[in-house]
Amino acid sequence: MFDRAGLKGTESLLVHGGASGIGTTAIQLAVARGHKVFATVGSDERVAAVEGLGATGINYRTQQFEDVVKESTDGKGVDVILDMVAGDYINRDIKCLANDGRIVIIALQGGVKAQIDFSQVLTRRLVITGSTLRPRTSEFKSGIAASLQTEVWPLLESGKLKPLIYATFDLEQASDAHVMMDAGEQIGKIILKVTH
Repeated sequence: MFDRAGLKGTESLLVHGGASGIGTTAIQLAVARGHKVFATVGSDERVAAVEGLGATGINYRTQQFEDVVKESTDGKGVDVILDMVAGDYINRDIKCLANDGRIVIIALQGGVKAQIDFSQVLTRRLVITGSTLRPRTSEFKSGIAASLQTEVWPLLESGKLKPLIYATFDLEQASDAHVMMDAGEQIGKIILKVTH
């Protein structure tokens, strides 16, 4: 959000998968820095959870997120979208982006392909990018760790950022953790505990 998409100043953010571990962390980080945040989730219980973190929750099963965002921003749209869905969401993302807006794709839960109206990208100066850590160098990852130390750790220490732990499983119960994750009803992280 900050490094890849350059979220800054008074810019606004839309987080897809807002009740996930990544989503709840993204919301808290952006809210702590003073950004207006919207988050898509799949139930009213999750709407309440993300609103408790400071976001405007949007139940994607009962609401069109692009309509909510446009209405809530007086037609401007959001500046940055953190997208874990991709696929057909990309065109919907484009509809709710502000001019000069940026989409960062970090997962492909909705599929790897979409037909895009690139005239919108050109005329509104939009940026669509992606990011994943797995193939990056150790040096790059070290730089992220250093940035986390200076930017995020103080928020953890002050209590402005608190990881939401939904459930903890012993490593031997990893299959049970996967069943819970596949059901997609958790709010926050599912943790595997390794004991020696």
